[in-house]
Amino acid sequence: MKRYILILPAFFMIITSSLSQAKYEDERYVPETDSLVLEKLEEWKDLKFGLLMHWGTYSQWGIVESWSICPEEYGWCERNTGKHPDNYFLYKQEYENLKNTFNPVKFNPEKWAIAAKKAGMKYVVFTTKHHDGFCMFDSKYTDYKITDKNCPFSTNPRSNITKEIFNAFRNNGMWTGAYFSKPDWHSPYYWDPKYPPRDRNVNYEPEANPDKWNKFIEFTHNQILELLNGDYGKIDILWLDGGWVAKDNKETIMNWYDRTLKNTNNAYLKHRMVNQDIKIDELVEKARKLQPGLIVVDRAVHGKNQNYLTPENRVPAKALSYPWESCIISGGGWSHTVNAKYMSGRKGIQLLVDIVAKGGNLLLNIAPTPEGEWQQGAYDLLKEYAGWMKINDEGIYNTKVLPPYKSDNICMTQKDNGVSYFFYMCKEGEFTMPKEIYINSHLPAKKAKVYLLGYKKQLKWKKTENGFKVFIPEKIRRNPPSDYVWTIKVSKIK
Repeated sequence: MKRYILILPAFFMIITSSLSQAKYEDERYVPETDSLVLEKLEEWKDLKFGLLMHWGTYSQWGIVESWSICPEEYGWCERNTGKHPDNYFLYKQEYENLKNTFNPVKFNPEKWAIAAKKAGMKYVVFTTKHHDGFCMFDSKYTDYKITDKNCPFSTNPRSNITKEIFNAFRNNGMWTGAYFSKPDWHSPYYWDPKYPPRDRNVNYEPEANPDKWNKFIEFTHNQILELLNGDYGKIDILWLDGGWVAKDNKETIMNWYDRTLKNTNNAYLKHRMVNQDIKIDELVEKARKLQPGLIVVDRAVHGKNQNYLTPENRVPAKALSYPWESCIISGGGWSHTVNAKYMSGRKGIQLLVDIVAKGGNLLLNIAPTPEGEWQQGAYDLLKEYAGWMKINDEGIYNTKVLPPYKSDNICMTQKDNGVSYFFYMCKEGEFTMPKEIYINSHLPAKKAKVYLLGYKKQLKWKKTENGFKVFIPEKIRRNPPSDYVWTIKVSKIK
C-alpha cells in the first residue's frame, strides 16, 4: 500500500504537468469583452517590442529579486550573501535593511528612454513592487518604500522612481506598464509575524482568518489604485505577478509551476494549494474607472483578467491564436547581476523576428544597477537593435502572422494591405549575402515588386518548384544594408 501511495503522486505530477502545459499553450485564454480594452489590445499587438525592468533594493547584493527571503529550496535563490546566510530570520532582517543603504544617485531615466526608443521599443513595464514588498513608488500605505525617510534616496528630488520612469518614457512616446506583485512578503497581512513563513504563500489560512485576509485585500487594492489614480499619469498596462495569489488556485499553481519551475522535483507537491482570493474582478472594475481601457495581465491565472499571456524566458514553438508576449532576460538575471553577459546582437534581433513572426511581442528585461545605471552591455545590445530596426522595422510593426510563419531559415510577416516580408535569418558568422535567396513557402503575384529593405532598386526574382528565388546584386552582397537578418519585401503574394 505504501508503494502505491508513493507511485501515485509521481504519476499525478507527470500527468498534470503535461496537461497544464498543453492548456497554457492552447486553451488558457479567455477573450476580453470590454470594447475599450479590445481596441487597446489591438494597438498593443502592433507595438511588438517592449522593455521590462526589475529593480529594487536587492540590486545592491546582485542577487535574484526577492526570492532569497522565500523559505523554499532552489539553487537559483540560495541565501549566500550578507552576514547571516545561515540564519533565515537574521538574513531576512538584513535583507529588509537594504532599504537604509539604497541610494541610486546616478538615476537618469531619460537616458534609458532615449536608448529604448532608438532600439525600437514602444512600451515599458516597470517593477513598482516585487514580492519582497518594497515599493519603488511613494505609497502612503507602507513605510517600506523608496521615499521613506530612512532610505537615503528619499531626499533626492527624483525619489519617486516609478513616477520619474513613467514620465521619461511617456515623454518619449512610449506606453507605460506597472508591474505589481500580488503577494507581499513584507506585509503583516500576508506573512503574519506571529508565524514563520512556510513557502511563497500566505502563512496562515485566509478562510479561517477572514478579517486579516480582508485587510490584505484592502491593502493590495489601495496600493494598485494609488498607481492608477492619475498621480502617475496615463497607465496603459497593469502587469500583475504572483499567479499563486488567486481564487481556488489549485489549477493556477499547477500552471505556474509547470511554466516557471519545470525542472524542480515534486514542485506541485511541495506547496500548499491555498485559496487566496483578492477579489480581482472588483479590483479591475475599480481600476478601469480610473484608467478606461486599461490592459490587465493577471499572469498565469486562467480567466478574463489575463488580457494577454506571458510565456516567461521562452518562445512558443508555434504561432498562437491569442495575444501574447514573451518576457526574456537580456543578460544576467531578471535583477542586476555583476558583470552580466548580454545576449549578442544576432541572438537578440533574431529573437525579436521569431516572436513577431509567430504573432507575439518581445518584452526584453534590463536590470538597473544599485547606482541607478544600465551596464554598458545593455546599451551595446540596444544599439544593435537600433541599427537593424532603422532599416527593417516596417516588416516588424503593424504586421500579422503569415502562415506558416517560418520555413527553413526564413521567417515571415504580412501587412493588412497584403505586403509581405521574408526575413533571412543569418547563420553564425554569416556576413555575406548569398547570390540567391530561396523562399519556398510563397510565390509573388504577377507583376509583384520585390525589394531588399535598405536597397532602393527592385530585385529580380524567378519562380521555382516550391516558391521563388531572389537574385542579390553583387555590389550589395558583400555590403548588406543590415546585420544578422536580411528582409525581402514583396508587394503582393499569391
